[in-house]
Amino acid sequence: MVIEAEKMSRKFRQRGTTVEAVRGIDLHVRKGEIFGFLGPNGAGKTTTVRMLATLLAPDSGQVSVAGCALPKETRRARHLIGYVGQAGGTDDGMPVLDNLVLQARLNGLGRTAAHEQSRRTLAALGLVDLADRLPRSLSGGQRRRVALALGLVHQPQVLFLDEPTLGLDPAARAVLWEQIRALREAGTTVFLTTHYLEEADALCDRVAIIHQGRIVASGGPAELKRGISGDAVTLSVGERDGERVMAALEHLPFVREVREAPAGVRVYVENGADAIPSLVRGLDELGVTVQSIGLESASLDDVFLKHTGSSLRMPGAAGAESGAETSSSYVA
Repeated sequence: MVIEAEKMSRKFRQRGTTVEAVRGIDLHVRKGEIFGFLGPNGAGKTTTVRMLATLLAPDSGQVSVAGCALPKETRRARHLIGYVGQAGGTDDGMPVLDNLVLQARLNGLGRTAAHEQSRRTLAALGLVDLADRLPRSLSGGQRRRVALALGLVHQPQVLFLDEPTLGLDPAARAVLWEQIRALREAGTTVFLTTHYLEEADALCDRVAIIHQGRIVASGGPAELKRGISGDAVTLSVGERDGERVMAALEHLPFVREVREAPAGVRVYVENGADAIPSLVRGLDELGVTVQSIGLESASLDDVFLKHTGSSLRMPGAAGAESGAETSSSYVA
């Protein structure tokens, strides 16, 4: 395992009270995989990744990253890992190439090697045309790709990405996804945090779901979804009808579970196509009009819903987390 954490915890003092941001979690990440850390804002994702990336010391637990025991071997670990925070870490007053050269020098490369490796990294990420541009002049997608280059310029064994596509449009997100996949093909281990369900499903070999500072489920996306057998039917009904509909449907013999959904109710059944006519008839007998019907196989959001009682697509699915954002730079 290239990342191992046992009973890792971290607390903060916030407004006179103690906040348990991370509560004794275990993590095991294999070499060369994309590992996703999935959860809502405030669940403990950023605190966890900052501890693994040596930017925060755990209050308790044992942590090893790239063969380095933390915090004892922090200095050595920083040469072997890269970190790209949500803020990106670029210096807006320096051209892109100079940003990379500085990062490479901070990680121990000599002047000539730093320039050569910086240019190779820009070429690998399709950023050569931006080498002389100032970061503040770039688009959001370009800035995120430059931030990725900063994390990669010293050729780390492990790369930590905290919400790498936050705020990007779909086209820019797709470009960054392809570059993250290419890192896996090159043998780099990628640990990314995200609250985008489709991102975790599309990119990650394995995921861990964190909720209120605790890991509630982990495994491959397909494996986790197989644990939610059958189909999910989403029924859009009037806001005032939600509780009455849930109470009526949960007693039907073919219904496994009924939960509140953003647009109405979500009903879990063995076969959605067979169940829909009966569901509609049941609601018709209640005098409830169905505004729309959606049918899909179980998703990672259903996994999250099963283990936490709330949906990542609904407000209020967050826990408490503290700690300021940092840049992606390391000083060895």
